[in-house]
Amino acid sequence: MKIVKSIGFMMLGAILLVSCKNEEKTADASVSTASTEVAGNVEHTTFKIDGMTCEIGCAKLIEGKLAGLDGVKLAKVDFDTKTAEIDYDESKQSVESLVGTVEKIANGIYKVESVSATK
Repeated sequence: MKIVKSIGFMMLGAILLVSCKNEEKTADASVSTASTEVAGNVEHTTFKIDGMTCEIGCAKLIEGKLAGLDGVKLAKVDFDTKTAEIDYDESKQSVESLVGTVEKIANGIYKVESVSATK
């Protein structure tokens, strides 16, 4: 009986892992954004995120975590291009803190590269 339960749990886990990759895209390909008010100097940064496997489970999770940070005005993660665009108050956040936030999500499965920042 233990073997049957173990096999069942492994099959369920495998289905959950691959189900995110097989999602069909809806006709609405628009990218949502999340924003909050920022009072200081606004800086813009863009970077690539490796490790995303789906739009809803990965891209939206990362976008929500970034948007929830203090001082972040705009956070937009595009799954198709694997990029994140963030507008933030440079007195409250830094590029390093934004990258660190992304790389800490889900035990570090996401990796950030090609970081560019502009004012």
